[in-house]
Amino acid sequence: MSSIIDTFIAPPCHDEIEYLYQDDHLVLINKPTGLLSLSGKNPQNRDSVHHRLVEIFPGCTLIHRLDFGTSGLMVIARNKAINAALCQQFSQRTVTKVYSALLCGHLEDNEGVIDAAIAKDPTLFPLMSICAINGKPARSGYRVVERFYHKHEDGTLLPLTRVQLTPETGRTHQLRIHCQQLGHPILGCDLYGGRLLPGTERTPRLMLHASELHFIHPVSQQWIKAHNPVPF
Repeated sequence: MSSIIDTFIAPPCHDEIEYLYQDDHLVLINKPTGLLSLSGKNPQNRDSVHHRLVEIFPGCTLIHRLDFGTSGLMVIARNKAINAALCQQFSQRTVTKVYSALLCGHLEDNEGVIDAAIAKDPTLFPLMSICAINGKPARSGYRVVERFYHKHEDGTLLPLTRVQLTPETGRTHQLRIHCQQLGHPILGCDLYGGRLLPGTERTPRLMLHASELHFIHPVSQQWIKAHNPVPF
């Protein structure tokens, strides 16, 4: 079994976490792009969502994570009981997650589903791979919002598609690798082809944002339907 060596050093993130809602049980935040969800094993990767939040909310824990480059909505539990209750909702897939993304090229279909199992391969780290034999089931829905061209300063036109993505499962890099499988990687995605087309290499960030999060508050039993504007 190959051992995984993580050589990634996160550049400093000067953007603040935006606090959208908080009570005695949980906190809803807007995570900036370029910030780790959890601190890495390397001491140089100390800064993270969790590292910043425990300073303000001692004992808080992450229910789910967003990739380093992904921005948007995260819910954080303030104690173990809330953590367990929210984790149960995530594992039972009663939580609705909606992401907004810009994809390279123009999608042919207006909507569809990507059903492709995803596997970890230590020899490819940090990449995941599509593997029907060893992979875990993974399913994502997509819906086209608009197709357009981005005009660069030199006059070249870059075809892009704005989509809403709804993951039914929560595998690592699921949306990024599923969009690559679709033939239209997420713009700015360095791992899965989002910087390969001419004009995409200058993209400032991964164009993926967690824009909606719907779940039941474990104490009040009220639906929380959080929406967060797309920054791109």
